[in-house]
Amino acid sequence: MKMRVFATVALIVGVLVTPATTFHAPSAAADPGGLHGPLSTRGRYIVDADGNRVKLKSGNWHGSSGTWEGNGDDEDPANNFAQEIGHRAPLGLDRVRMDKLVGDFKALGLNSIRLPFSNEMITDNRAVTGLTANPELNGLRPIEVFDRAVKALTDAGLGVILNNHTTSTRWCCAVDGNERWNSGQSWDEWIEDWEFMAARYKGNSGVIGADLRNEVRRDTWDNPNWGQGDSNDWYDAAQEAGDAILSAANPDLLIMIEGLNWMGIPTDLTWHERPMLEPLKRLSETLVHSHKVVYAAHFYGYIGPNHTGASGWGETHNPRFRDMSRSDLFQSMNDLAAYVATTPDRHFTAPVWISEFGIGKDAEAADKAWFANMVDFLIEKDLDFAYWPIVGFQKQDQGNQWGLLRYDTDGSMRSVTDADDWRGAHVRRLLAANGQQGQIAPVRTWSMLNGIHEDDNRSLRAAADWDSGAHKLVCPDDQRLIGISARGQGGLCTDATQGDLWKPGTTAVKVSEEKVSTDWASGFTKYQCADGQFMIGYSLRGDGMSAILCAPGSIALAGAGRTLWDDRGDSRPASGEGGDYAEGYYKAQCNADEYAAGIAFSWANSRHGHPDALYCRKLG
Repeated sequence: MKMRVFATVALIVGVLVTPATTFHAPSAAADPGGLHGPLSTRGRYIVDADGNRVKLKSGNWHGSSGTWEGNGDDEDPANNFAQEIGHRAPLGLDRVRMDKLVGDFKALGLNSIRLPFSNEMITDNRAVTGLTANPELNGLRPIEVFDRAVKALTDAGLGVILNNHTTSTRWCCAVDGNERWNSGQSWDEWIEDWEFMAARYKGNSGVIGADLRNEVRRDTWDNPNWGQGDSNDWYDAAQEAGDAILSAANPDLLIMIEGLNWMGIPTDLTWHERPMLEPLKRLSETLVHSHKVVYAAHFYGYIGPNHTGASGWGETHNPRFRDMSRSDLFQSMNDLAAYVATTPDRHFTAPVWISEFGIGKDAEAADKAWFANMVDFLIEKDLDFAYWPIVGFQKQDQGNQWGLLRYDTDGSMRSVTDADDWRGAHVRRLLAANGQQGQIAPVRTWSMLNGIHEDDNRSLRAAADWDSGAHKLVCPDDQRLIGISARGQGGLCTDATQGDLWKPGTTAVKVSEEKVSTDWASGFTKYQCADGQFMIGYSLRGDGMSAILCAPGSIALAGAGRTLWDDRGDSRPASGEGGDYAEGYYKAQCNADEYAAGIAFSWANSRHGHPDALYCRKLG
């Protein structure tokens, strides 16, 4: 575990206080009309506490995650990306007062900021220097400067999404030691850091989200994966971190999960791809708190579905996004990301936040056409977004021209809204496009379970090890089990028709012996919840049944029942509601106005104890 050693402490009324507690809460002068949590999701939309749609119109303010390129003195501009040196702090603080920067962000029309940090920042005790426009920040540790940036942003009414961008404080992204959450650190250290950061700003409702990791990708030897259950499994890591944040640190945060950014070796002779969010249709995240997941993806003109974005070494002959026709581009971006938001009533349906996209003022024709199409796509699909980057440096129109706002050494500013910046018209129409507004009607929630590699216990109320030695699948506490799979250890949860069905103050009941009032699966062993109870989970040893888990209902539960068989094919609603939660396996799924009350199985005739039948009963 990392040791957190802080440079200074203060003794206040006999209580030891570290700088971690200094900048939590917004000031009394904070903008009351700004963006504040807790936020949650309803289907494809983010909503506030009153159920009103919140569209994230964000920008990236980088620097605390590093601008240094990894060689030489990190305080030498020549060793920093595009000679833009952040001094291990948000970019621009050496040129402009922090309050001026934040005011300029608001003037653009942004409502939120993706604020990248490195894990190294948390324990870096080397004093920050070089912030000449904000001299009071010099001498602080990087995390203390980060604290002040968070406070300035949230005081101004801008929502902050914390983004774990890198492990070490250096420019991203390549084969650079920052490829994955466990690059240069352990899995546990990464989660510990997230718990620390989420708890640090818990008192500030303007901190609205945790963006778990930037651009998860292949390192020299290994690919990341989505659901293989090993040390490179990003699906598993994201689920574990999200659960830790929501259960142990700050239940009010949204959890932003980016897909897989790159897999494979980029040569014309080897397999390689950029999966992004495509795997979600087969395996989506279910956290211990429902309505908290937002998925994220990055799009740039110079990359492609199978193109790294490199020129020369590492380049392949696959199309870049800027090479595609408008129709092919739209189809590709939909297949890789947007479908998650635009496909309703599925286990993967959720908001999609395009948390990086951008272009330079000095772009060539193909990139200009791509950017116009990108903005059209974001508007057409009504997606949340975050431009990269907000801040850049300006010197006589030289250097990196990507920033929406570019500051010279004297503090003067060039803006994307200037008459000579071709991007301005596109940025203005994007920021003006509000899409769906107002109250968002509640929608049905579907969540998938998968216990192939380990327990998938999403309940905070049920005992974690309620059937020792078995793989356990349990729904979040506000949902009920509605679907099973004959093999593959899959499950489907929902709040359809009746949410929060579990009676408060009661405990879950394990059932591992037959006790039924009617023989709803003759010749099979039947585990059934008692009248007044419903299934929230089940457990398996291999693919054979072990037990079911039942919870007392908050309403009367003893409706008429029916039996669904999954031993020779699917028994599911024709609508396909909920989506395919166990691809390649037979499934049984109750209707949305029913609840699962039991599972039948047999060890005879080579059935191997598979969950072959599901007992469904009418709600109410």
